[in-house]
Amino acid sequence: MLGLAIAGPVPSGGAAQDLTAIARVDPAASAIRDGWRGTTQITLALSQGVPFRVFTLADPPRLVVDFREADWSGVTADALLAETDGVVAARFGAFQPGWSRLVADLAGPLLPDDIAMPVDPVTGRAELSITLRPARTEDFAAAAGAPANALWPRGPALPDAAPAGDDRFVVVIDPGHGGIDPGAERDGVTEKDLMLTIARSLRDTLVRSGLADVVLTRDEDIFVSLERRVALAHRAGADVFVSLHADILSQGGAQGATVYTLSDAASDSATEQLAARHNRADIIAGADLTGSDDQVAGILLDLARQETEPRSLALANSLVAGMKAAGGPMNSRPLRRAGFSVLKSADIPSILVEVGFLSSERDLNNLRDPVWRAVAVAAMADAILAWRDRDEARRALVRQ
Repeated sequence: MLGLAIAGPVPSGGAAQDLTAIARVDPAASAIRDGWRGTTQITLALSQGVPFRVFTLADPPRLVVDFREADWSGVTADALLAETDGVVAARFGAFQPGWSRLVADLAGPLLPDDIAMPVDPVTGRAELSITLRPARTEDFAAAAGAPANALWPRGPALPDAAPAGDDRFVVVIDPGHGGIDPGAERDGVTEKDLMLTIARSLRDTLVRSGLADVVLTRDEDIFVSLERRVALAHRAGADVFVSLHADILSQGGAQGATVYTLSDAASDSATEQLAARHNRADIIAGADLTGSDDQVAGILLDLARQETEPRSLALANSLVAGMKAAGGPMNSRPLRRAGFSVLKSADIPSILVEVGFLSSERDLNNLRDPVWRAVAVAAMADAILAWRDRDEARRALVRQ
């Protein structure tokens, strides 16, 4: 019989198992239910056993379960959480190449106690069972953190740094969201898929021009942390960083393309709300931020922007002008500012483009239209290259 189980408290390093292949999660036989004395029982029915690991994260309290090649098709959070108050929200999907993730937001400090994945010797089906028990806050905090595990990948490989003295023009395009973090969703359309489609098209357009080299922060449906997106740009020797989004923002009836640059203070309350939601991407996907706060604060938040800020603003203005000339449609206030974490690079001109808002029926129809997307992409590519020429001319004058 192929069967693996863990019993007793989970060590602070988490728990992992060694099986192989792809498993499908059975929606009808999977549930999260409240039990006796404050316990919560997680049951996931799988078509077969796979490697997995379980750990917790604090601030806010979350349980994370990583699977090797798990297919979550047909599973919905509403059905999974129908019988529990111990878990207040759940997300699942692709996380790293070959791995998927379940993130459960806990109502309070609950630690995994009994973990087992017995496998039926006849059918090969497996059932992952996790019992969560109430814990003291200090015990939960002590146990929290992603385990160090050689089996677990560190994420997409960083591109090679540009050689010293290389005069290539390197554009890093950042398709927003990805994997377990779908971004905005409406009428079967997900922001992560749309932005990957547009990013690939923008890359191809720029490369065909012969005037730019292009790196994508992700070229598949995987999650990439905000910090890693910025690190990818630095490693690639980026001359410019463009993050692509199409959010849902009901406040103020947002519609039309909008370009954002970095600022500690948001242009308006709607923009502040948008930035706050974007900046939660790592928490949403269960990324372990333990020990990174000082580094993020030191590298990403303490910025030497005296030169980069005006160059970013010039890039944003170029995008606004180019997309407007191509027919837009543009937002009534197309240039805005906010504290988007993904823009917090001190030395790379960086902008975030909301190509449209899925909350707008007009924008949704445009984003679905391949002809409209082709026109918008061509306008963005031309605007980036026009900015490159003007920026180089200005910098040459400054050097003189």
